[in-house]
Amino acid sequence: MSSRRALFLDRDGVINHDSGYVGRIEDFRFIEGIFNLTRTAVQNGLLAIVVTNQAGIGRGYYTEDDFLCLTEWMCDRFAAEGAPLTDVFYCPYHPEFGIGRYRVASYDRKPNPGMLLRAADRYGLSLADSMMVGDKGSDMDAALNAGVGARCYLGLGRTPFDVPAAATHVAKSLAEATSILFHHRFGGAGELTDAES
Repeated sequence: MSSRRALFLDRDGVINHDSGYVGRIEDFRFIEGIFNLTRTAVQNGLLAIVVTNQAGIGRGYYTEDDFLCLTEWMCDRFAAEGAPLTDVFYCPYHPEFGIGRYRVASYDRKPNPGMLLRAADRYGLSLADSMMVGDKGSDMDAALNAGVGARCYLGLGRTPFDVPAAATHVAKSLAEATSILFHHRFGGAGELTDAES
């Protein structure tokens, strides 16, 4: 059984402010605390992996090349901050609003678990010992469907907010998410136990 763990990150709303279909570098604004969260994960032996729905591609708002250019720039920023990303998985499809070949009900599109399962296969991950940070119910559902043990819902700037049933933890900021990651170790069956125990 693999002991490799991952910190899975949604993109829009977790890494960057979600202003709606962000596809250009000039529109990309990092959320405070994302580099520290990712750096903490990497320093503790986790692989930092992005899993993101990108229906903006499918809807024709920007191209895959635009997305890949932005992603390369984003990854360079993480690396420069000492918080390297291991990989970025993305789903450009949408079952209703996709244009042409992008109008697909993809198993990769969250809340489906496809991207997380592909990451686990590619990197030999123990999903039960991994963590997902997302700001939507679909992130939590995808992580639950994939068997990710710790599912941290980020309610950034929302007061009050509804917590998805699939979430195991709630954080109002990325600093709180970092505390959850740092002060706990991952146990089995989706449970987290204190690092001191």
